[in-house]
Amino acid sequence: MANSDLALEALADPTRRAILERLLSGPLPVKEIATQLPVTRPAVSQHLGVLKRAGLVSVEQQGTFRVYRLEAGGLEALRAYLDNFWSVALAQFAQAAARTQGRDS
Repeated sequence: MANSDLALEALADPTRRAILERLLSGPLPVKEIATQLPVTRPAVSQHLGVLKRAGLVSVEQQGTFRVYRLEAGGLEALRAYLDNFWSVALAQFAQAAARTQGRDS
């Protein structure tokens, strides 16, 4: 499975998206990530594992805490994948607009 497939699959879950949004402010330990999420801390850890396997977050041991941060490389790969769709959609829109304009002339 390609990294973009893993990333898209990981982002299909609203809790995982909420975790990524929490990490926008910077690296956090699991305890802080779990605050205000509607799941248990062990469930957050499981979600973080999925995000890590998808390349969207990385983890670093700091004393007794595991600190998670957004992984720029994984996010960039996902963005490149989605940008491809945007480019194709814009090109198709331009073609459709040109056809419509040609009929109106």
